[in-house]
Amino acid sequence: MYRAPIDDLRFTLEEIAVMDGLKATGAFPDLSSDLTAAILEEAGKFANDELAPLNRPGDMAGCQLDNGVVTTPPGIKEVYAKFVEGGWQGLQFPAEHGGMGLPRALGAAVMETLQSANMAFSLGPMLTLGTIEALIARGSEAQKAMYLPKLMTGEWSATMQLTEPQAGSDVGALRTKAEPNGDGSWSISGQKIFITWGEHDCAENIVHCVLARTPDGPAGTKGISLFLIPKFLVNEDGSLGERNAIKAIGLEHKMGIHGSPTCVMEMSGATGWLIGEEFGGMAAMFIMMNAARLAVGVQGVGIAERAYQQALAYALDRKQGRAPCAGGEPPHAIIHHPDVRNMLTGMKAKIEAARAICYVCAVAADEAEFEEDEEDRAFAKRREELLTPIAKAWSTDMGVEVASLGIQVHGGMGFIEETGAAQHYRDARIAPIYEGTNGIQAIDLVGRKLSMAGGAPLRELLEDIRQTVEDCSTSSNPELPKLAKRLRLAADALESAASWLTAPGRDRSDMLAGATAFQTLAGDVTGGWLLCVGAVSAQRRLKTGEGDPAFAEGKILLARHFAETVLSRAPAALAGIQAGAALLADEVALNAS
Repeated sequence: MYRAPIDDLRFTLEEIAVMDGLKATGAFPDLSSDLTAAILEEAGKFANDELAPLNRPGDMAGCQLDNGVVTTPPGIKEVYAKFVEGGWQGLQFPAEHGGMGLPRALGAAVMETLQSANMAFSLGPMLTLGTIEALIARGSEAQKAMYLPKLMTGEWSATMQLTEPQAGSDVGALRTKAEPNGDGSWSISGQKIFITWGEHDCAENIVHCVLARTPDGPAGTKGISLFLIPKFLVNEDGSLGERNAIKAIGLEHKMGIHGSPTCVMEMSGATGWLIGEEFGGMAAMFIMMNAARLAVGVQGVGIAERAYQQALAYALDRKQGRAPCAGGEPPHAIIHHPDVRNMLTGMKAKIEAARAICYVCAVAADEAEFEEDEEDRAFAKRREELLTPIAKAWSTDMGVEVASLGIQVHGGMGFIEETGAAQHYRDARIAPIYEGTNGIQAIDLVGRKLSMAGGAPLRELLEDIRQTVEDCSTSSNPELPKLAKRLRLAADALESAASWLTAPGRDRSDMLAGATAFQTLAGDVTGGWLLCVGAVSAQRRLKTGEGDPAFAEGKILLARHFAETVLSRAPAALAGIQAGAALLADEVALNAS
């Protein structure tokens, strides 16, 4: 069973992401190390005891649709009520809107425990986060007053409805239409697919955020607006009125996340209201999308942690063969075999690297909003913008890799569904696809983020990395200078790759051909850097005698493993990035038999 890694979460929040620094902004007066520990402990108990036991049964039972009514797997409705009772949904939102007024990074850590315990369940609350963000930023005062209180508690859930059968990533091709009713409301008709938690039996109302095209809207994304369509219309006194003309007409049959209802939604003159301005749909959508991208990155961390814990438990229990370093008579537990230990160490190191990327991105998002100094806010916003596609893509690719390695550690038993290891892989595989495929994240990173503000975001990141190289180089711990050597060469490779991609006159096809490889390199280097930051902190703990020395030594060991197995490959990645479009096969070659 899953157990929330509270010590690891706190170390990343406090020592690497330095979340406590947010107190200086004045936005989080109640934030303290004790409060962080208490919240993580309670979230861990809920994840461990309530959510985790329903993960495997939910995968086997799936969701059911009957005449527009979706029934979630046994136990999910009851545990959702406990989620609402615990007040977890609004943790990271301002108290003025009904939230708990705590940092996004702490919210991310709580969400990670929920995603680890039961990814299918946690997709519902995850989507609600994005709608809350959009309403706070773009909603009218009336919309905020009517919808935010119930969304903050989780009594009402929310969806994000973009995709249509003919319009996947090309949002500008959508056909859903909105006609004005003459009273400020709109009549929306169309069909959406792949709608996560689009219909269910857990919340008393569902607030749908739907992209649609108004009659006078220009073609493409410029003509798109965002509409709020409640499942049940809401009366002026806040009570629920009649059922709106939006319903689920199908459930997708998926590779994984079977316990999550992924719906085909149909609107036939549903009543909705604009969120923000007409034709401002894309801007409003990206508020939700950026929140969702970071949340999905955290999801990658969560599912990887679950797969790692199960693989570790199996390796400790399973006995097979003679291990060269094990004592006693064979057969030995397979954790003593170097290949298995190498897989487990690599899994753990990559999880901690991705966790650090996501939490640092979340802290930057809060700094961008709450820092008093304008320059500090601008710096933090650039850091958030740069890290968001990396957090989403690198962490979810890592989640798939770690879940696959978890199966490998199990050997043949990993391929058998009864062990549960295969479910983690099946569940993890969606994360690199939704909320913008990882290829789209790479295009965003290379095509927009590298050139933003004259290249300042990456330049500032490299400056911070090189400061950590200096900190490691001068450490009295003999392991840290070895980290510095690997990190220095990796940073140089990242800088060279970025310079090549953004060189004046660079052919766009060549740039896009190398985008995904560059994004992987950027994640490798950023994750390696943050593990080194953690190693410096761990060495400080060893010198001062703070905490468990074995825990601190473990952080340094994981950083070394990542440096030798991942950062060591960074200089060679440049050739793949520079290969360009000329080496991509044309249709004739691709179709050759």
